[in-house]
Amino acid sequence: MVFVRKVKTASGATAVQIVEKRHGVRRIVAHVGSAHDDAELAVLIASARDRIHAGQQALDLDAPATGGAAGAVVTGSASEVLWNVLCDAYRRLGFDQLADEVFRALVLARIVEPTSTSAAVGVLDELGVVAPHRNTFTAALRRCSDKDYRAVLAAACTVASRVGAASLVLYDVTTLHFEVEHEDTLRKVGMSKERRVDPQIQVGLLVDPSGFPLEVRCFEGNKAETTTLLPVLEDFRKRHDVKDMVVVADAGMLSASNLNALEDNGFSFIVGSRISKAPYDLAAHVERHGNAFDDGQVLESRRDMGTGKAKRSRRVVYQYRFARHKHDDRAINAMVDRAEKVAAGTRPLKKDRFVRIASTGTEVDWGLVERARQLAGLKGYVTNLAESTMDGHKVVAAYHDLWQVEASFRMAKSDLRARPIFHRERDAIEAHLTVVFAALAVSRHLQDAAGVTIKKLVTALRPLRTVRVDVGGHPITAAPQITSGARAILDRLPTITAPGH
Repeated sequence: MVFVRKVKTASGATAVQIVEKRHGVRRIVAHVGSAHDDAELAVLIASARDRIHAGQQALDLDAPATGGAAGAVVTGSASEVLWNVLCDAYRRLGFDQLADEVFRALVLARIVEPTSTSAAVGVLDELGVVAPHRNTFTAALRRCSDKDYRAVLAAACTVASRVGAASLVLYDVTTLHFEVEHEDTLRKVGMSKERRVDPQIQVGLLVDPSGFPLEVRCFEGNKAETTTLLPVLEDFRKRHDVKDMVVVADAGMLSASNLNALEDNGFSFIVGSRISKAPYDLAAHVERHGNAFDDGQVLESRRDMGTGKAKRSRRVVYQYRFARHKHDDRAINAMVDRAEKVAAGTRPLKKDRFVRIASTGTEVDWGLVERARQLAGLKGYVTNLAESTMDGHKVVAAYHDLWQVEASFRMAKSDLRARPIFHRERDAIEAHLTVVFAALAVSRHLQDAAGVTIKKLVTALRPLRTVRVDVGGHPITAAPQITSGARAILDRLPTITAPGH
């Protein structure tokens, strides 16, 4: 038999224990805690009974020593600390101007536990928040599309990030696939970053240098990445009246026509350069100094990009890093090893680099190997910014901030689970991306303020339950005991007062 026992301690507190009695011998299974007043005692007893009989909330126990009335009944509990933190961040970002509490509930529930719209009801119930019916959520998603919530959210994000008239923004594209058999006007088979053959959509994300989201845009799954950049930038400029904007993007956005289009539309850019052009760009340096570079050294050159009337001279910045050289050397050695095995006939030919097919069979292309070793440690960047506007070191530093976009994409795809998407129509898919966009903004805002990942923040604050107890006919609200880890997080957040302060 297992039961709850109350024992007076030497300090005058009441210890609550879970005790097992077997063959006349009593054994303490767990010490739940010590109470110093009726409210704490009621909460500890409720916790103990819940551990013995999961889900049983009504407690038919003797009254506490200080009272002579009936027992204690837990009437409810909620993760109020976590919910208040999320609501406060949502308000600080200015998202509450939407005046749609149902949409807010969808966004914040996704941060706590990403799931489908219908399952979000259960997430809110577990948090102790009044949850709308799933049909109410569906109506909120329709409002999200009809009233263009994303425009309001993007405007608020721009204000929160303090992006000025002349700003640096980062852009990247990812794909979200659907496990369906047939394509439609939006979900199409295209170049997949996950090497899948399912219909997909392209999602372009624009962020500030800290990774805070500014704009999200959905494109057809078979649309080329290079053609997604200009529409997003034009939408952003039109929406926020940003005039002088420098966009940073990876090498996948690099094409002469694409860069010309950016420049013709008044945008400055920094994009990754294909390193295969380095020997020609740096010929003068190699002629004078050979392949000797200092760690962190930055070199510049000019290169004609495009053909005919579209040809333009571009500034190219290169940086050499010793650590990158070692990494590149290891990769080259591994590829040479595979190429030698192919040439020796001990390994089948696949898509192996450094393998040349000659009339006598396969052989290692040592000329290509030597050229790759000359490029080891170098990375290039193309920009239309003048050196007087941004020197080479700043160009390199700006490009390196692109990891912030990748971090935001990882958060959206893992922590916030942007997919699977349980929608088929374009408006519903767009509304889903708007919810993810808002959740990403709140998450990045809280991460920056608290100094921990959103996952750690939720894990630390979610167990802090505020319990409402009826003790002898008197309603009592018992605040949770704040752990040291949770206290450290709460102390870093602005305008949040932890219970017990």
